[in-house]
Amino acid sequence: MAPRVILGVAAGISAYKACELLRRLTESGHDVRVVPTPDALRFVGEVTWAALSGHPVSTGAWTGTDQVPHVRLGQSADLVILAPATADLMARAVAGMAGDLLTATLLTARCPVLYAPAMHTEMWEHPATQANVALLRDRGAIVLDPASGRLAGADSGVGRLPEPAEIFTAATRILARGAGGLGPDLAGRKVVVSAGGTREELDPVRFLGNWSSGRQGYAFADTAVARGAKVTLVAANVALPDPAGTRVVRVTSALEMRDAMLAESADADAIVMAAAVADFRPAVRSGAKVKKDGSQPAPIQLVQNPDILAELSARRAGALSGAVRAGQVIAGFAAETEPDLAEGRAKLARKGCDLLVINRVGGGLAFGTSDNEAVVLGTDGSRTEIARAPKEVLADAVWDLVASRLKCG
Repeated sequence: MAPRVILGVAAGISAYKACELLRRLTESGHDVRVVPTPDALRFVGEVTWAALSGHPVSTGAWTGTDQVPHVRLGQSADLVILAPATADLMARAVAGMAGDLLTATLLTARCPVLYAPAMHTEMWEHPATQANVALLRDRGAIVLDPASGRLAGADSGVGRLPEPAEIFTAATRILARGAGGLGPDLAGRKVVVSAGGTREELDPVRFLGNWSSGRQGYAFADTAVARGAKVTLVAANVALPDPAGTRVVRVTSALEMRDAMLAESADADAIVMAAAVADFRPAVRSGAKVKKDGSQPAPIQLVQNPDILAELSARRAGALSGAVRAGQVIAGFAAETEPDLAEGRAKLARKGCDLLVINRVGGGLAFGTSDNEAVVLGTDGSRTEIARAPKEVLADAVWDLVASRLKCG
């Protein structure tokens, strides 16, 4: 049976973007019924929704009363998506109001609910909206953070509807977890993920770097959103679209990543250091391009970069100043061309983290690919093999290990 999705559309200028989301859902085999609020039809008409979904559209509980739509729609759904979710809609959802078919459907839904907010920056940042978002998340709903960009009129800022492709990705991952009887087990948790590869500048045009694309870190962000977490992604030199529902902090060098990770992770429940951080940087950066002059170039003197993973663990243990959230779980990555588990155990102890994900790199493996494989070592002596699979599968497997430790903490 095709997954049954309710697409709720509130009255916002970005309602037109929900047409693209609807098309993606229906073309991928989902059975979608659109439930717009009455005012949403001022932006996109009923005929459009009916044509794209293949189902009649109703906004009131008085149509088709023999089917009891205000109850049946929510009861039969596998997922409810609100896109756009306005400040008004979220406020009414928090209050448990049922003044129209959409809010009545929310009260009867026993499936995951995904909110994709869209509104002006001031409305998103208002304490009332932030309190409503926090309460929805506490109740188990998945509320994406809005994107930044052009809003209605000439305004720009935070509050833009996440791109339909990103909402679709979050929705399909939520449905996949629901099909396995798994819920949003990271709901209400804050997680910080690092991704990409740092660059250490030699001069204004050259740098020391690595081949990391950031895909594994972004897979961690995507899957954490689908599991209900509030996600901050510290991304180094990544040419990928921002995952829906994440707050992205962009950095370039290892020193910048260190500062960002220390600042963002103090109040995090979980940290995943998936970035490929350079071990060394040039001791001196030239302010001008180093040119050939016919002679042999001077040797490049290198200095060691800070060990961010070890520093995060040391701060949690109290060896460094700065308070962190109690029960914080830290997972690190070790990219090896020739993995050695005994060496991995030693590195796990040296880094002081809870989990160490050891993955083979080079020769077409890991960097720049869509799949990955790894062995995850735990401080409790555990060893978890993750066979080669899409990077989202590996990310979910690691989140399973993190979530189990959060429950025990």
